[in-house]
Amino acid sequence: MKKFLILGIETSCDETAAAVMDADGNVLSNVVFSQVEMHNKYGGIVPELASRDHALKIETIVNEAILKAGAKAQDITHIGVANGPGLLGCLLVGLSFAKAFALSKDIPLIGVDHVRSHLLSVMINDVNNGGSFPSFPFAGLVVSGGHTSIYLVNSVDEIRILASTVDDAAGEVFDKVARFIGLEYPGGKVISDLAKLGNKNAVKFPKPVIKGRENDFSFSGLKTSVINYFRNMGIKGNVDRNDSRALNALAGFQEVICEILVDKLIGVAEEVGIKDIVIGGGVAANYRLREMFLERASKKGFTAWSIPIKYCTDNAAMIANYARLIVKDKKDAQSFTDSMSSISAYSTTRR
Repeated sequence: MKKFLILGIETSCDETAAAVMDADGNVLSNVVFSQVEMHNKYGGIVPELASRDHALKIETIVNEAILKAGAKAQDITHIGVANGPGLLGCLLVGLSFAKAFALSKDIPLIGVDHVRSHLLSVMINDVNNGGSFPSFPFAGLVVSGGHTSIYLVNSVDEIRILASTVDDAAGEVFDKVARFIGLEYPGGKVISDLAKLGNKNAVKFPKPVIKGRENDFSFSGLKTSVINYFRNMGIKGNVDRNDSRALNALAGFQEVICEILVDKLIGVAEEVGIKDIVIGGGVAANYRLREMFLERASKKGFTAWSIPIKYCTDNAAMIANYARLIVKDKKDAQSFTDSMSSISAYSTTRR
C-alpha cells in the first residue's frame, strides 16, 4: 500500500501555490509564487492578469513542490484544491489542473473551501505548535483582504459563521488607506512596518458599531475617517515616511482595527462558551494583532492559538491540510471529485 501523500493546490487570488503533506499533517514542501510585483503598479489585483499568470506558472510550481518533498508525481495518493471563494478565473486554473492531475493518476480529488482552510491550518503539524492543536469546538477569526468573519468550528465538516463584515474586509481597508496616501501594494504590510515607528495612542479613531448587529464588523466608516484625517493634513498620494504625524496616525489606525478584531472575537467566544480561539488569514500575520490577541485572550482566560505566519497568507499547505482532515474524517473523497460544481466567487474590490 502506498504511503499517504496529498498534494495541495491554491490559486484563488494572486498566489500560485502547491504543497505536499503526509498523513500526520507534516508539511513536506510548500511552494508559493506571489504576483505582488505584477499587481503593485495597479494598486491592487487585476483578475485577468492574475488568472493568466496562474496558467503560466502552475505546472512549474506543482512540479517544484513534488520535487522538494522528495517525491515523484506517481507517489501522490490524493489531491486537494481550493474551490472557492476567490476570483473565478483564478480558481478555474487550479481546479482544471487538479482535475487533470487526479484523472491522469486515478487518485481522489478533494475540493475545499479556501476560508475554512485558513481556519483549520491551525492543525498543521509545525515546530511552533509542538504537535498541539485546539480541541473542537473552537472559535476562529479569518481576517484578510477579502474576508473578515468569525466561525464556530465544531468539527472538520461542521463550521458555522457567527459574525462577518457588512462592508469592507479589514485587509481591504489597509490596502485602500495605503493607496490613498501613496504607499505600495499590498498596503497592510507597509502600514504595519510604518506603524512601529509611530505612537499608537497619539491619534484616536472611532470604532464603528452596527445597531442590532453588535457582533458584526463594519470598517467602511473607519476607512473614511482615516482617509479624511490624511486629506486634512494635505496628504494624498504623497505621504512622507518620516512625518511623525503620519506615523502616529498609521499607528492609531492599526491599533483600532486590531482592537475591533480581537474584542469581537473574544466577545463572540464568550457568548457561545468557547475557550479555544484562533486567528488566521493574511492580516493575522500583523505583529500588533498577534500581540494583542495573546495579551487580551490571556487576561480573559482564553487559550489563544496563533497560526504560524508562513501559513497565514494564502498557501497550499492549508489546502492540503483541510483535504487531509476530510479524508482522515472518513469522508468519501471520491464524492468531492466534481469540484467545478461548487465554485464560489467574490468580486474583489482591492483594485
